[in-house]
This record gives sequence, C-alpha cells and structure tokens, in this order.
Amino acid sequence: MRITVELPDDVARHTNPGRDALDALAIEGYRSGALSHYQAGRLMGLAQLEFDIFLKARGVNDHAYDLKDLDRDLADLGALELRNLTR
Repeated sequence: MRITVELPDDVARHTNPGRDALDALAIEGYRSGALSHYQAGRLMGLAQLEFDIFLKARGVNDHAYDLKDLDRDLADLGALELRNLTR
C-alpha cells in the first residue's frame, strides 16, 4: 500500500524528510504498541537486529530486549530442540 503525506515546509527542508517521517512513525508506532517489533522493523526495511540497533542509537530503550525476553527465547529454543529429538 502506498500512502502520501504532505509535510510542512520546515520539515520538508530536512536532508531526508521522507525518511525522518518514516523513522518517527516506526518509533512511535512501536513505542505505543500500535506496531509490533517485527512490523516496525519491516516498515523501516530492517531485520530484527538492525531495528534493535536503530532503536538503541536513538535512545529508545523502553522496549529493549531484556532478561525476560532471553529466558522466553531460551525456553522456546529448548522446546524446539526437544521436538526435533522426538521426531
């Protein structure tokens, strides 16, 4: 889907106003929960790790990967390994 946005003149004078607007949309969408990590990353054309780096570079740490996420991922990995062993 293509969406056209009219930017105010002061914003349009930025070096890359379209990208700046897209960055802001992805960050706020992710922060508010309107977009998942995956969706916001895809919107930006970034892989998961690249999107994490993008967020960190902009000081967006409120949804950073934490120990709880690591524990969940390790549990998922263990379940997948167990499933593969029982096949």
